[in-house]
Amino acid sequence: MSDFPQDIYTEPKDVAVDTLANLGPLRALAGVWQGERGLDVKPKAEGPKKQAYVERIELQPIDPQTNGPQLFYGLRYHTHVTKPGLVKTYHDQVGYWLWEPATGTVIHTLTIPRGQTAMAAGTAAADAKSFELVAQEGLQTWGICSAPFLQYAFRTVEFRIKVTVNDDGSWGYEEDTVLMIRGQAEPFHHTDRNLLKKIAEPTPNPLAR
Repeated sequence: MSDFPQDIYTEPKDVAVDTLANLGPLRALAGVWQGERGLDVKPKAEGPKKQAYVERIELQPIDPQTNGPQLFYGLRYHTHVTKPGLVKTYHDQVGYWLWEPATGTVIHTLTIPRGQTAMAAGTAAADAKSFELVAQEGLQTWGICSAPFLQYAFRTVEFRIKVTVNDDGSWGYEEDTVLMIRGQAEPFHHTDRNLLKKIAEPTPNPLAR
Protein backbone atom coordinates (compact mmCIF):
# COMPACT_ATOMS: atom_id res chain seq x y z
CA MET A 1 0.00 0.00 0.00
CA SER A 2 2.96 2.34 0.55
CA ASP A 3 3.45 2.59 -3.22
CA PHE A 4 0.32 4.72 -3.50
CA PRO A 5 0.57 8.53 -3.21
CA GLN A 6 -0.61 10.49 -0.20
CA ASP A 7 -2.88 12.52 -2.48
CA ILE A 8 -5.64 10.06 -3.34
CA TYR A 9 -7.97 12.63 -4.97
CA THR A 10 -6.10 14.57 -7.64
CA GLU A 11 -6.59 13.08 -11.10
CA PRO A 12 -3.83 12.94 -13.73
CA LYS A 13 -3.68 15.89 -16.11
CA ASP A 14 -2.31 14.11 -19.18
CA VAL A 15 -5.23 11.89 -20.17
CA ALA A 16 -5.32 10.89 -23.83
CA VAL A 17 -8.70 10.89 -25.52
CA ASP A 18 -8.07 8.00 -27.93
CA THR A 19 -8.34 4.75 -25.98
CA LEU A 20 -7.39 2.57 -28.96
CA ALA A 21 -4.02 4.30 -29.17
CA ASN A 22 -3.30 3.75 -25.47
CA LEU A 23 -4.30 0.17 -24.73
CA GLY A 24 -0.79 -1.25 -24.50
CA PRO A 25 -0.88 -5.05 -24.89
CA LEU A 26 -4.70 -4.99 -25.10
CA ARG A 27 -4.73 -3.08 -28.41
CA ALA A 28 -4.58 -6.33 -30.39
CA LEU A 29 -7.77 -7.58 -28.69
CA ALA A 30 -9.99 -4.66 -29.71
CA GLY A 31 -12.74 -5.57 -32.15
CA VAL A 32 -15.26 -8.31 -32.79
CA TRP A 33 -13.97 -11.88 -32.95
CA GLN A 34 -15.13 -15.37 -33.83
CA GLY A 35 -13.64 -18.64 -32.64
CA GLU A 36 -14.70 -21.95 -34.17
CA ARG A 37 -12.30 -24.32 -32.43
CA GLY A 38 -12.97 -23.88 -28.74
CA LEU A 39 -12.37 -26.79 -26.38
CA ASP A 40 -13.84 -27.00 -22.88
CA VAL A 41 -12.85 -29.70 -20.38
CA LYS A 42 -15.49 -29.65 -17.65
CA PRO A 43 -16.42 -31.75 -14.61
CA LYS A 44 -19.24 -34.32 -14.81
CA ALA A 45 -20.36 -36.99 -12.35
CA GLU A 46 -18.74 -39.67 -14.49
CA GLY A 47 -15.50 -37.72 -14.89
CA PRO A 48 -13.98 -35.01 -17.13
CA LYS A 49 -15.87 -34.31 -20.36
CA LYS A 50 -14.53 -32.58 -23.47
CA GLN A 51 -16.88 -30.20 -25.26
CA ALA A 52 -16.24 -28.29 -28.51
CA TYR A 53 -17.65 -24.77 -28.67
CA VAL A 54 -18.11 -21.76 -30.95
CA GLU A 55 -17.46 -18.30 -29.53
CA ARG A 56 -18.21 -14.71 -30.44
CA ILE A 57 -16.55 -12.00 -28.37
CA GLU A 58 -16.93 -8.26 -28.78
CA LEU A 59 -14.33 -5.97 -27.18
CA GLN A 60 -15.04 -2.26 -27.51
CA PRO A 61 -12.95 0.64 -26.16
CA ILE A 62 -14.31 2.73 -23.29
CA ASP A 63 -13.34 6.28 -22.36
CA PRO A 64 -10.29 6.64 -20.06
CA GLN A 65 -11.10 5.86 -16.43
CA THR A 66 -9.54 7.45 -13.34
CA ASN A 67 -9.39 6.50 -9.66
CA GLY A 68 -7.91 9.66 -8.24
CA PRO A 69 -4.30 9.53 -9.51
CA GLN A 70 -4.78 6.20 -11.29
CA LEU A 71 -5.48 6.09 -15.03
CA PHE A 72 -6.88 3.11 -16.93
CA TYR A 73 -7.59 2.47 -20.59
CA GLY A 74 -9.87 -0.42 -21.31
CA LEU A 75 -12.17 -2.61 -23.33
CA ARG A 76 -15.72 -3.58 -22.39
CA TYR A 77 -16.49 -7.10 -23.58
CA HIS A 78 -19.28 -9.59 -24.06
CA THR A 79 -18.60 -13.26 -24.79
CA HIS A 80 -21.31 -15.53 -26.15
CA VAL A 81 -20.65 -19.24 -26.58
CA THR A 82 -22.71 -22.04 -28.14
CA LYS A 83 -22.13 -25.68 -28.97
CA PRO A 84 -21.50 -26.27 -32.70
CA GLY A 85 -24.74 -26.20 -34.68
CA LEU A 86 -26.92 -25.21 -31.70
CA VAL A 87 -28.65 -21.95 -30.75
CA LYS A 88 -28.92 -22.36 -26.97
CA THR A 89 -26.33 -20.38 -25.01
CA TYR A 90 -23.58 -22.58 -23.60
CA HIS A 91 -21.70 -19.79 -21.83
CA ASP A 92 -22.25 -16.05 -21.45
CA GLN A 93 -19.77 -13.62 -19.88
CA VAL A 94 -19.31 -9.88 -19.52
CA GLY A 95 -16.63 -7.66 -18.05
CA TYR A 96 -13.64 -5.41 -18.75
CA TRP A 97 -10.04 -5.67 -19.83
CA LEU A 98 -8.07 -2.78 -18.31
CA TRP A 99 -4.55 -1.46 -18.84
CA GLU A 100 -2.74 0.82 -16.37
CA PRO A 101 0.25 2.30 -18.26
CA ALA A 102 1.94 3.70 -15.14
CA THR A 103 2.40 0.25 -13.56
CA GLY A 104 2.16 -2.12 -16.54
CA THR A 105 -0.84 -3.79 -14.91
CA VAL A 106 -3.41 -5.73 -16.93
CA ILE A 107 -6.76 -6.45 -15.27
CA HIS A 108 -9.47 -8.84 -16.43
CA THR A 109 -12.89 -8.81 -14.78
CA LEU A 110 -15.51 -11.45 -15.49
CA THR A 111 -19.08 -12.07 -14.46
CA ILE A 112 -21.15 -15.09 -15.47
CA PRO A 113 -24.91 -15.59 -14.98
CA ARG A 114 -24.47 -18.58 -12.69
CA GLY A 115 -23.63 -16.41 -9.71
CA GLN A 116 -19.89 -15.81 -9.98
CA THR A 117 -17.51 -12.93 -10.52
CA ALA A 118 -13.72 -12.64 -10.51
CA MET A 119 -10.93 -10.13 -11.04
CA ALA A 120 -7.59 -11.37 -12.35
CA ALA A 121 -4.42 -9.35 -12.83
CA GLY A 122 -0.84 -9.52 -14.01
CA THR A 123 1.85 -7.30 -15.47
CA ALA A 124 3.07 -6.91 -19.04
CA ALA A 125 5.09 -4.62 -21.26
CA ALA A 126 3.12 -2.25 -23.48
CA ASP A 127 4.19 -4.20 -26.58
CA ALA A 128 3.80 -7.70 -25.06
CA LYS A 129 2.40 -10.40 -27.31
CA SER A 130 1.68 -12.75 -24.43
CA PHE A 131 0.63 -12.23 -20.83
CA GLU A 132 -0.94 -14.19 -17.98
CA LEU A 133 -3.37 -13.06 -15.29
CA VAL A 134 -4.40 -14.78 -12.06
CA ALA A 135 -7.20 -14.51 -9.49
CA GLN A 136 -7.26 -16.51 -6.26
CA GLU A 137 -9.85 -17.35 -3.64
CA GLY A 138 -9.63 -15.55 -0.31
CA LEU A 139 -7.82 -12.42 -1.51
CA GLN A 140 -9.17 -8.94 -0.92
CA THR A 141 -7.76 -7.93 -4.29
CA TRP A 142 -7.56 -10.01 -7.49
CA GLY A 143 -10.10 -12.39 -5.99
CA ILE A 144 -13.09 -14.62 -6.72
CA CYS A 145 -16.63 -14.35 -5.37
CA SER A 146 -19.24 -17.10 -5.82
CA ALA A 147 -22.88 -17.61 -4.92
CA PRO A 148 -23.57 -20.10 -2.08
CA PHE A 149 -24.27 -23.18 -4.23
CA LEU A 150 -21.10 -22.81 -6.28
CA GLN A 151 -19.10 -22.26 -3.11
CA TYR A 152 -20.65 -25.44 -1.66
CA ALA A 153 -20.42 -27.73 -4.69
CA PHE A 154 -17.83 -26.35 -7.12
CA ARG A 155 -15.61 -23.99 -5.13
CA THR A 156 -13.27 -21.99 -7.37
CA VAL A 157 -9.87 -21.57 -5.70
CA GLU A 158 -7.96 -20.12 -8.66
CA PHE A 159 -8.59 -18.69 -12.11
CA ARG A 160 -5.78 -18.24 -14.60
CA ILE A 161 -5.87 -16.94 -18.18
CA LYS A 162 -3.00 -16.71 -20.65
CA VAL A 163 -3.43 -14.61 -23.79
CA THR A 164 -1.23 -14.95 -26.87
CA VAL A 165 -1.35 -12.57 -29.85
CA ASN A 166 -0.28 -14.17 -33.13
CA ASP A 167 1.62 -12.62 -36.04
CA ASP A 168 -1.39 -13.02 -38.36
CA GLY A 169 -3.53 -10.78 -36.14
CA SER A 170 -5.47 -13.56 -34.47
CA TRP A 171 -5.24 -14.20 -30.75
CA GLY A 172 -5.94 -17.07 -28.43
CA TYR A 173 -6.39 -17.81 -24.79
CA GLU A 174 -5.92 -20.70 -22.40
CA GLU A 175 -7.91 -20.66 -19.17
CA ASP A 176 -7.55 -22.86 -16.10
CA THR A 177 -10.28 -22.63 -13.47
CA VAL A 178 -9.23 -24.73 -10.48
CA LEU A 179 -12.21 -26.24 -8.65
CA MET A 180 -12.60 -28.06 -5.37
CA ILE A 181 -15.60 -30.27 -6.12
CA ARG A 182 -17.68 -31.60 -3.25
CA GLY A 183 -16.83 -35.27 -2.65
CA GLN A 184 -13.48 -35.10 -4.46
CA ALA A 185 -10.17 -34.81 -2.64
CA GLU A 186 -8.09 -33.50 -5.55
CA PRO A 187 -8.60 -30.18 -7.36
CA PHE A 188 -10.19 -30.32 -10.81
CA HIS A 189 -8.72 -28.23 -13.63
CA HIS A 190 -11.63 -26.91 -15.68
CA THR A 191 -9.87 -25.71 -18.83
CA ASP A 192 -10.93 -23.71 -21.88
CA ARG A 193 -9.03 -22.64 -24.94
CA ASN A 194 -9.83 -21.04 -28.28
CA LEU A 195 -8.37 -19.19 -31.25
CA LEU A 196 -10.11 -15.94 -32.22
CA LYS A 197 -10.17 -14.33 -35.67
CA LYS A 198 -11.38 -10.77 -36.29
CA ILE A 199 -14.72 -10.30 -38.04
CA ALA A 200 -15.20 -6.55 -37.41
CA GLU A 201 -13.12 -3.56 -36.35
CA PRO A 202 -13.67 -1.83 -32.99
CA THR A 203 -15.80 1.28 -32.60
CA PRO A 204 -13.81 4.25 -31.22
CA ASN A 205 -14.64 5.26 -27.66
CA PRO A 206 -17.13 8.14 -27.27
CA LEU A 207 -14.51 10.84 -26.56
CA ALA A 208 -12.52 9.88 -29.65
CA ARG A 209 -15.40 9.95 -32.13
